[in-house]
Amino acid sequence: MQVRATTAPPAETGADTICVGVFEGEGPAADAPDGALAALVACGEARPALRKLGLTHSGGRRWMTVGLGDRDAFDAERARVAGAVALQRARELGSSSLCWAAPDGTGAPVAAGLVQGSVLGGYRFDRYRAADSNDPTGPDELILSAATDLTDVVATATVVAEAQNAARDLQNAPANDLTPTALAQRARALAGELEGLSVDVEGREGIAALGMGAFAAVARGSDEEPALIVLHYTGPDAVGPRLGFVGKAVTFDTGGISIKPSAHMQEMKFDMSGGAAVLEAVGAIARLGLPVNLIAVIGATENMPSGRAVKPGDIVRALNGTTIEVNNTDAEGRLVLADCLTHAVALGAERLVDLATLTGAIITALGSTHAGLFGADDEWCATVQRAARESGEQVWRMPLHPEYAEMIKGRFADVVNSTEARKASSITAAEFLRRFTADVPWVHLDIAGTAWDTDRAYAAKGGSGFGVRLLVELARQG
Repeated sequence: MQVRATTAPPAETGADTICVGVFEGEGPAADAPDGALAALVACGEARPALRKLGLTHSGGRRWMTVGLGDRDAFDAERARVAGAVALQRARELGSSSLCWAAPDGTGAPVAAGLVQGSVLGGYRFDRYRAADSNDPTGPDELILSAATDLTDVVATATVVAEAQNAARDLQNAPANDLTPTALAQRARALAGELEGLSVDVEGREGIAALGMGAFAAVARGSDEEPALIVLHYTGPDAVGPRLGFVGKAVTFDTGGISIKPSAHMQEMKFDMSGGAAVLEAVGAIARLGLPVNLIAVIGATENMPSGRAVKPGDIVRALNGTTIEVNNTDAEGRLVLADCLTHAVALGAERLVDLATLTGAIITALGSTHAGLFGADDEWCATVQRAARESGEQVWRMPLHPEYAEMIKGRFADVVNSTEARKASSITAAEFLRRFTADVPWVHLDIAGTAWDTDRAYAAKGGSGFGVRLLVELARQG
């Protein structure tokens, strides 16, 4: 979908469908030449409640109203919702071009939200389905009409939303196609396309040679070649500390020898969601030319049961020398991340953020509304929280404490990868990761509840691409 901004009135844009927001207690922000929208509001058909739609025709065009709710409560997130529902209705109507009349006083956050919601709401993943001539496509063009020039805002919002959709493509692809090797190929493609971005990839032998005993142990059970993907980005006139983004990319997680129940196991193709978000966020950061120095480390592997697979009770040695008793092979993500975090620090990362679908316990605690945020450095946690608020990807800070760290101490090794007691599972997982950060300011984001099937208007089913907007905003803030 082509996206652009204009200062021309909506009726002069050539769009076949014009979308106008309606706030509670107010008339439409714009109207058709014959006053059709005002009449629609007056008769009660165009309702101002958020997401409510009305439709009329005037001058050979469709005119659609979208309820925006209370003006004082309207923000970028509500704009994303409004953009998504309008785009989806325009598609049903067979529209080829949709123009939004920006509400009065629209600033950059709301304009970005309307664009992001529209681009995300228009997402489709149908590459494995036969074409259906009755299935509507489009719109092919989105226009934001505003009194002020919002070209730069619209362009940036489009890049970020398209990167989030690219992450969703990676998430939604089946594990037989989206292998660690395929994920590495995507990283190479981005590096070949974007200025300032380079990539290094190591396979099974390279991972072992580096001393990544924890990562290598997880990869042992699969015939698929694992991939340690390291992206380097140096922006123009880069300032600030070197950022380190780390992503868990278990492209399929059976649980290994500690095998999962069969119900919903197909969803474990989404266990690479953290890696997908990191990869596509870095691509967006490079595309926007943001002035930051950045290292991204993505650990990609399958977790499979086989005669070679790591077994409960095995002890492995991580890159930083820590020994780990693997008492649950389904707690594999933290083993991968342990070595990737250590590697990011060794490469010079001065601020760390890792994203991982790490624990089911975080879903019990926070559902799909917030990702769990863990970290010991208050200033860095606050910086990441601010980026989360600005991006609309919500996080909730969870506690760390020496008593939780005590729970992961091992009997036969330095630490265990999973506690026997079913207590504070997300927190003890974070305490495990903390041991591999070398006191670099670090935030862990457990995105297990927000990575797929979030039931949001712009990402209801399948992969959500959660984390892309947050990471780009974090880089933008420097």
